[in-house]
Amino acid sequence: MARLYYGTDASPVTFPDRLLAYVKVITATKLRRNESFTLTWTGDPDTAGRSAIWLHPSIPMRFVFISTEPEQLVGEYLRALADQANASAGLVIDLRTWENDEQLVSRASSSQAPARRPVRAVRAVRAA
Repeated sequence: MARLYYGTDASPVTFPDRLLAYVKVITATKLRRNESFTLTWTGDPDTAGRSAIWLHPSIPMRFVFISTEPEQLVGEYLRALADQANASAGLVIDLRTWENDEQLVSRASSSQAPARRPVRAVRAVRAA
């Protein structure tokens, strides 16, 4: 499981690696544009109900992935999540169903349009 460290909280929020890769791409895109938004998730076995955080450029965060290679992301699902993040409710993810949602969006887009290459999450490069 990947971990999201948010603000000064020492305990991370855990997500599946590929799901956090989607969140990272959307977060980087929106914060680069100086656009704040909420990230809400449900279905966390460790937490009853739902959790939400306000993502803002002034709040530090760190994404930690188990895999050393970038995740393969489905472009249509990434666009669907990005559209949701632009809505007033922000990005809402159900940890129990997100993989099914990803497959449904992928199947729907592949039946309507020519196949597209999956989007690869870009690995951050640190200056030495």
